[in-house]
Order: sequence, then structure tokens, then C-alpha cells
Amino acid sequence: MKRYLPTGFRAGLAMWCALAATAWGQRRPHIGYAYPAGGQIGTTFQVKLGGQDLDEVTSALITGNGVTVKSVEVLRRLNNQEIQLINEQLRALRRAAPPAGKVPAPGPAAGTPQDEASRKLVERIERRVREWVQTPACASIASIVNLELIVAPEAALGPRELRLVSPRGVSNPLTFVVGQFPEYSRKPMLTATIQILGKEAGALRKRPPEELEDRVALPCTLNGQIASGEVNRYRFEASKGQRLVISTLARQLIPFVADAVPGWFQPVVVVYDAQGRELAYADDYRFKPDPVIVFEVPRDGEYVCEVKDSLYRGREDFVYRLTIGELPFVTSVFPLGGQVGAARLPAMQGVNLIDADLTSAWNGKVPGIWPLAASRLGYESNRVPFALDRLRDEFEQPDLPAGAAQRVELPVVINGRIDRPDDWDVYEFTASAGQAIVAEVQARRLDSPLDSVLKLTDAAGRVIAFNDDREDLTAGLNTHHADSYLMAKLPAAGAYRLHIGDTARQGGEEYGYRLRLGPPQPDFDLRVVPTSVSLPAGSTTALTIFAVRRDGFNGPIKLALKEAVGGITAVPVTLAANQTTTRLTIRSGPQATKGPVRLVVTGTAKIGANEVVRHAVPSEDKMQAFLWRHLVPASELPVVVFDRNYQPEARRPLPARPAPTLAATVAAVAQAAAVPSTPAPAPTTTSGTSSDKPKFSKQQIAGRLRQLKLLYEEGLLSDDFYLVKVAECDVAQ
Repeated sequence: MKRYLPTGFRAGLAMWCALAATAWGQRRPHIGYAYPAGGQIGTTFQVKLGGQDLDEVTSALITGNGVTVKSVEVLRRLNNQEIQLINEQLRALRRAAPPAGKVPAPGPAAGTPQDEASRKLVERIERRVREWVQTPACASIASIVNLELIVAPEAALGPRELRLVSPRGVSNPLTFVVGQFPEYSRKPMLTATIQILGKEAGALRKRPPEELEDRVALPCTLNGQIASGEVNRYRFEASKGQRLVISTLARQLIPFVADAVPGWFQPVVVVYDAQGRELAYADDYRFKPDPVIVFEVPRDGEYVCEVKDSLYRGREDFVYRLTIGELPFVTSVFPLGGQVGAARLPAMQGVNLIDADLTSAWNGKVPGIWPLAASRLGYESNRVPFALDRLRDEFEQPDLPAGAAQRVELPVVINGRIDRPDDWDVYEFTASAGQAIVAEVQARRLDSPLDSVLKLTDAAGRVIAFNDDREDLTAGLNTHHADSYLMAKLPAAGAYRLHIGDTARQGGEEYGYRLRLGPPQPDFDLRVVPTSVSLPAGSTTALTIFAVRRDGFNGPIKLALKEAVGGITAVPVTLAANQTTTRLTIRSGPQATKGPVRLVVTGTAKIGANEVVRHAVPSEDKMQAFLWRHLVPASELPVVVFDRNYQPEARRPLPARPAPTLAATVAAVAQAAAVPSTPAPAPTTTSGTSSDKPKFSKQQIAGRLRQLKLLYEEGLLSDDFYLVKVAECDVAQ
């Protein structure tokens, strides 16, 4: 694993920190987890999201078609005084209920109001109190939003991006998966409380015995959250000879948890037989931390699948999706890519692929990396990447004698495999003196386990250039930049050889690669941070732009908005030669936007005789293990422009307050006395003593009134209780 601190990044680090107050200083909503992180096509279900600055959330955005939001419920984080108030309201409601003996059977339990409105209010308050903790383990995920989502039967399968929207901004994106199997979801976790040294057991999740293990039917997708010290178990029946695929999504749902070590939830999956004997175990899949098990069922009977964190950590954002069934699963394809307009579907290896068809979404049009999936018996497999390039393709000749080299003509992309341990593939080409040569491997970025190494030698075997790993800001979630790259100027005319192997001297059928070999192809890619922006009307903020320069391109890049949307403009800036980081200042128009608008940042550069235009990919700056940083790509850059004087509409109109009279004040205080509380007493008026000053300041009274207003608008206070508490504030002034 390598630090995300390449040369250009180090140069721009100071500027990046300075930009934090502008580019990231806006209080946009932020979500730390979504549970469950997906759902089955053709179903309606609840999703719980935890984050911060969610108080004004009104809707959600989900990329793609077929998923709609039916309802949104915001449960903001309450403080101690607010919890005290709603507990007082709860006691008042229960006190007002008739004695148990007066309630005809069947009817509400003792202490439960008989009218429907009061019963619903009691249920609402009890739920809020149950969700509340004074010291959450992670305050940044303690605010809650509940969504009700509808997934249409025709919705496309696979990952989407889920965001929350408020009138003041759009949140970061989280992965949301549209699945194909029946889904089972454990009860959502309550907010985890902080662990105190020596009293950690008090913070553990308390599950009733009946929830320790669940019985499920295959195939299915299991949704869960892991609490501190928790183990989830699922019991299922299987038949001898079945090849069950048990695949996990965890890190792929929430890439990095900044204050967890080593930076993400690390699930461990174990399979036991009915007698508790361990039959299969996995804590990863090749170079990815999300485990996959292919389980050959030895005999008919019951089996148990267990999920836990490798270090027994846990809290609400340790979310997983576990799919179990006799499902198609692709372990590798070959070749890993093809030429635009001429690429054919590759051969595939894997599990349960007999009579499976491989489908693509690339349409053979543009270079890039596109997903492939196998389809069998109506079920779709996992997705694997496939690369398209404009260069001519050629295949490795696997049966050459030892020490022999395969002759190639440049430029070319070679599709090959390190098909056995300690294997080296060697390619020979002829070049002129002073010619620049680039060799680049695509393997790990295409889900190959190959950890490549490149060596360029002359005809006598002298090493001209060597490379193992090369950092790539566009690699997204890959924490090991295992693909090799070298660029060298050849000293003399003649034959040269390029050697490619595996650093760990491993090999096999799945160790495929694509090797680009030829003259440099100068180019660049762009990343823009963050993935959403909010700003007041008539103001400015800055986006951070990262340029990834390729094959020695060091020319200037002109950055601008593709088009002005929603009144948002930007003065183009030029990224100077060799510079890799800058900022683009955007200005909002005088009017607020009606919801999010989507910006596109473009970069234009002259490369040779051609003008090249590239779109910047929106990215989230993510940190794992307190130090390593990654630019995690997203599909959109939504921007919200809001009115500086915006005030959210009251969710519930406040009840009319009667004109204050002496009798009303006395009655209010008397009624308040019936509620066990600590109402603000009226100040004494003894002249010439310190008691002349009111016991509560205007600021304290204003804060109390604001709390009452928010709680009433959330539907947590009755009209009578609200008016009594407001009257108390009048008396206390």
C-alpha cells in the first residue's frame, strides 16, 4: 500500500489546505452510511441514512432510472435539554391516560392514551428516545434520515449513487445497489454509544437471543450492520454438490472510514456445518478486502454462514451486503480488452458459468473501461472491467522456447498472461537512436491479480529502464498501485527487449495483462474535488482541479465550465506547464437555483497539431488510516445556489398563542407544576440585591423557545404542552 502523495500533490498540498475553508467550508449535508445499501427490483423498502448537517434534507437523488423516493423523514440529533422536554411531554401524556381499570378490553395498555392522536405521539416520542444517545461513538453519523424507496421491476441491476438534497446543498454520494435476489435485512442499529476505557462492555449491542441467528432461504442477499464485538449468523439448507458463491460488499459500499483502522470495515466470512465445524473461511478476495467464498457443499443438510469484523470493531457504518446462492461468478476474462470497433467478447473463467452468456455495455464506441457480466438462468454475475483502446491489438505467443522473444511492431497493445509461477514474457522490437519508448501495463486496474514488473534491455541484456509500481490518481479505490510504467529514450539504433513478469513470481490463468508498447501518446486526465457544491446567490467558491499528465505531456491546460448552468459562471484559468493542481473559482448568479444543477468542468490543451478536450471526473477526497488519501470518482457534480435569507418553511404551523393575562400566566404556571420538570422561575424583585437580575438571560430564553419550536414542528409536542412551556418562558423573562 502506498501513500497518496505524488509529486504534484505535494506541490499543491499547502494550497489544498488553504482551499478547505472555501471549497469544503460550505455546510453541505454529509452521509456516512446507508442501511440497507440496496434493495431488490420490484420492491418498496425503508433505508436509514446516518450523517451530519441533515436537518433540512427534503429529498434524495439516485442515479439511473427505476428508483424513486416515496417519503423522507428527518430525525435530527437532539440535545440533552430537548430530550428532557420530550420526556416531560411523554410523562404528561401517560398521566393524562385513564386508569387501567377504566379501559375496556381489548384496549390500550395502562398508561396509554385512548385517543389516536395521543397514542401516535407517544409512539413517536418513544422512538426518538430509543434512538437517542448522549455520547454517540461517532457524532458525524448520529443524525438520521429515513427514506422509503420504490425500485421498479424493470430497474437496471447494479450499483448507483445515492445522495441527500437540502435547500442548501447536495451530500456526498454513497453506493446503492439494485439487486436481483430476495433480500433479508436485520433491524437497523441504534446509534452506538462511545466506549469508555474499562467499561467497553456497556457500549456493546444488546441483541435478544432470537436475533443472534437468522434462518434464510437461498438464493438471497443479506443486509446487516456489525456492532462492536458482534457476530452475525445465518442458517440455510443446501444440497450435496451445489457450488455456492458467497460474495460480500462492504468496502465497496463505504470505501474509507477515516477514524477506523486500517481505514475500512474488514469483514470476515466463515461457513460451518450443523455441528459447528469450520468448512470455509475468507477475509478477502485476491487483492480486495471484501471476501468471496466458493463453497462446494459436501452433503445435504444445514449450514451456517458467519459474518464479523476481523478486529471485532463495529458501529452503524460497518454495513455489508452478503449474497449467497448457486450464482454465476466470473473470476477472470481474457483478453482484458480490445481495439475500439474491433473488440470481441472475451473468454471467461469462473463458477456456475455453464450455458452462461457474456454481455457488455461498451457498445464498441469510445476508449475507456467498461463493465462485463455473465447471465445464466435469468441471474446476472458480478461485473468485471474490460478496456477499449484505439491502438492495434496483438496476442502473446505462449509456447515460445525458453529465452526466446516474440517480435512485435510498434505501436501495439499486447494481450498476454503470466500463466505460471516465475514466468517472464519477452517482446523484441527495433528502434532508432534517441527514440522515446513507453511501456505501460494495465492489469490490477482491470482486476487482474498480477503485480507487474517491467524491464527494458538492449540486445546484450544491459538494463535500460526498470519499473515495478507507479502511482495513478485515477485508480480510485485501488490501494496498491501495482501496474508498471516506464518511459525511456533509447541510446542507439537496434533491437531491444521488454520483459514483463510478476513481482512475487506468481502466475496462473487469471494473471492477464494489457501491455501498451510504442512511442509516447501525450495526454491528460482531470479530477475535480469535491463532488457537490453549495453556495449563496451572488457569491463565489473554488473547485480543486487535479491534472494527471500522461506520457510526458507538460503543456498548459485551459480549464473552464462546459456551459453556464443555473446562472453559475467561471472565469477560465490555465494550468501552467508541468503544474498538476490548481483551483477554478465559480460564481453563482443573483437567483437561487430550483434544486441541484449539474456542472461539467472541461480542460482543453494543444497536443501536437490537435486540440484535445477532456472532462473532469467529480471525485471525493477520502482518507483511510489517518494518512493515505484517495480520489474516489463519482458520476455527477451537482451544485445548489441558495438564497442567503432562506428560511425553511414550518413543517407544522405553530398554535396560536392567547394574549397574555395575569390569570393566564398563573394558570400556565399551575399547569406546568403538574408536569415534573424544572420550569424557569420568575425573577424576584427584592430591591438593592443581586436577585434583581433575572435568573435566565434573554439568550437562554430565546434558545429555549427555539428548541420548543423545532420539537413542535417535528411533531414531538402537543399543542397544550407547547403553549404551557412557552408561557413558562414568558414568566421567566
